[in-house]
Amino acid sequence: MKKSILLTSLFTVFFLGAQAQHKKETPKTKIVLITLDGLRWQELFTGADANLIENKDFVHDAGELKTKFWRNTATERRAVLMPFLWNKVTQMGQLHGNRNEGNKVNLTNSMWFSYPGYNEILTGSSDDKRIASNDKFNNPNTTVLEKINNMAPYKGKVAAFGSWDVFPYIINEERSGIPVNAGFESATGNTLSPNEIFLNELQTQIPSPFGSVRLDAFTSHYALEYMKKEHPELVYISYGETDDFAHEGNYNAYLTAANNTDALIQQLWDFTQSDPFYKDNTVFILSTDHGRGTQPLDTWKHHGAKIVGADQVWFIVFGNNVEALGEVKTTEQLFSTQIAPTVLQVLDSKLKDAEMKGNPIKVFNN
Repeated sequence: MKKSILLTSLFTVFFLGAQAQHKKETPKTKIVLITLDGLRWQELFTGADANLIENKDFVHDAGELKTKFWRNTATERRAVLMPFLWNKVTQMGQLHGNRNEGNKVNLTNSMWFSYPGYNEILTGSSDDKRIASNDKFNNPNTTVLEKINNMAPYKGKVAAFGSWDVFPYIINEERSGIPVNAGFESATGNTLSPNEIFLNELQTQIPSPFGSVRLDAFTSHYALEYMKKEHPELVYISYGETDDFAHEGNYNAYLTAANNTDALIQQLWDFTQSDPFYKDNTVFILSTDHGRGTQPLDTWKHHGAKIVGADQVWFIVFGNNVEALGEVKTTEQLFSTQIAPTVLQVLDSKLKDAEMKGNPIKVFNN
């Protein structure tokens, strides 16, 4: 009898120990949050715009542009414009916001330009009273990046990269302690990789056409090098070229920027699937800070409260355990305030924040 009790006790200890070891080894989900500044849902879901691609006011070489991006159907056009999203992401994630299917994503702020849009995405709430300009002032609101960085398991494991030089203020780098590389900042530190040293040098030698926004390739590669070296568990990356080229009325460059950004996102995804730290436990979340106009045609260049349609945005999620719905065609209404709560949900379904006005979007299989 004593021997039986002893064996039972040993088995129980072994079983519980194995369970604890299994739980200990289960990796935490990592998140790559990405925004593409001012990319319209129209190009995302239908590709090049028939009203713009041959318009001499916005296109300098219609023949070349049509060869690259014009196809007979919207399904073909969007796939040639953003092949990673439409050939790969549709098989492993969800794309929301095709208003032609009755699927809608909107801003809740009434400003419909960048700082208010990013504040809404990152805090889960709009703040029209305090966030009413694109000026460089420290965000009084606390972003989901800061909230997660303040959690013990994630302290020092959050980072942000942006093409626009206002992001240190939007994220409130000073208060949050989150490292933010944005605008024309170089990589810093005592252990720079050869690629980071090269990027620092190259960035000073290639002028950006924009005064406050660097070219997106620098932003993406700085983020990639940091991920390789530091392995943050939550990284935010904001691309800016689509918005700035649109403001210039350069449809050639706007489409090319969207196409290039698609390739940069694929590069990041491919890295996460080759690196043991990120492989099979990383979720990508994509959106935009605002939409743009459609009618009158000239309003595609603009956004803001007076531009009809500038509150129309989109949402994409893919990666580990995400329910693969592809393009969501059911009638629904989502809001940008739901993105920050979704980030919390992806990290831990039990995490909630009363300051966030939106409900998390159901993204997982279970």
